[in-house]
Amino acid sequence: MLPELRQKVRFNFIVNAGDGAFFGLASVGLASLVTVIPLFMDSLGASAFLIGLVSAMYFVGWQTPQLFTALHVSRLARYKPMVMAMTIHERWPYFALAGVALLVPVIHPNLTIALTVLFVLIIALGGGMAATAWQSMIGKLMPQNLRGTFFGVQSALVNLLGAGGAVLAGVLLERMDSPWNYALCFGLAGIAMMISVWFLSMAHEPAHIVEDVPRLAGSRLGLREMRAILRRDPNFRWFLVSRSLIMCSYTAVGFYSVYSSNHFQMSKETIGILTGILTLSQTVANVLFGWWGDRVGHRLMCVIGAALMAASAGIAAFAPDSGWMYPAFALAGASAASVWAAAISLSLDFGTTQEKPLYIGLSNTLVAPASMLAPILIGLGVDGLNIPALNLSLPGLGYPPLFAVCAVIGLVAALTFWLLMRDPDQPDHEHLAAIPVHSAAGD
Repeated sequence: MLPELRQKVRFNFIVNAGDGAFFGLASVGLASLVTVIPLFMDSLGASAFLIGLVSAMYFVGWQTPQLFTALHVSRLARYKPMVMAMTIHERWPYFALAGVALLVPVIHPNLTIALTVLFVLIIALGGGMAATAWQSMIGKLMPQNLRGTFFGVQSALVNLLGAGGAVLAGVLLERMDSPWNYALCFGLAGIAMMISVWFLSMAHEPAHIVEDVPRLAGSRLGLREMRAILRRDPNFRWFLVSRSLIMCSYTAVGFYSVYSSNHFQMSKETIGILTGILTLSQTVANVLFGWWGDRVGHRLMCVIGAALMAASAGIAAFAPDSGWMYPAFALAGASAASVWAAAISLSLDFGTTQEKPLYIGLSNTLVAPASMLAPILIGLGVDGLNIPALNLSLPGLGYPPLFAVCAVIGLVAALTFWLLMRDPDQPDHEHLAAIPVHSAAGD
């Protein structure tokens, strides 16, 4: 680690944690993709397929660009400028969503749904364009033996404020008339996002010497370098398989709120409380998984997280009454610590400092197909499929059978992490030396 950064670890820890806290207040609480946005679309008459499509688009939009930014990021002497330029596009659309909600009485519901899908996609793409640079920046700013703890604490704050935001959103949705309730939720989320980016802007990142990644013929995006990584690193391939499986299993959570509302007739206020339980559970698990993962390895945390997701989906599948959804949400929240914090910490253990952006791009983009297809397939499984031109008609199965499938996939993910993958080698390649910013390549 750069000597100058060692003196700024605490400061960078605090400001990046603050960024996450207010980001969570907005994206996890006030404008949650798990509850608020699905309920908004459901109120407009959107099908389960469309709701699943939005969830799929979000994950794909966040994950796919990372493959194409990886080589560029690997040649940057400072990551923060790219992070700041791209992340603004995952923040301003919350104000646009507030405007869309206010227009509900005067525009067609289909146009409202289309605009909602569009702005969620912009949020996801903005995050995806910033993600590789942001993860690389955190890998640079945080010592290796503190990364899991940082991601755990930051994620805990994300979910702590997100829990409060979720409860507030539930109260607003229940007690205010529509569409004012949704507009206020989205507007407050936009304000929280602006506070979040202010914290991010204060992060201290000096420049480092760039050891150029070889430019191979016809390889502007570094695709040959990435293929070489996949060929020579079977352990990383098993990591990709395991992460894809756990992402498929976690897809069930995006349908919990609509299922609880429609099947158990839960009020929006109660669903807000359930979201609060999910985020509070994730808060505790993030701190525990991050701290424990720094000591015993993040792979074990992923094993535990996948098993917890299997249990959550199994409970939701066979829940005889609404009371069983409380532990389903709580276990899903605990599992989310492995889907996010533990998996990211584990991905930063692969490769040298210069290779990390390539590993990060691969580890996120190559799980995009699973993130895209799983919500769509669940949505189709719930609604059924009817294509008159092909004389094809399949009845919908409902939510419980699909939740049961997600439970089985979660168990397979846990076994894959446990039996087929091993902890990556963790050499500390922090050999970078500080250089003047104006002389850094790519700065």
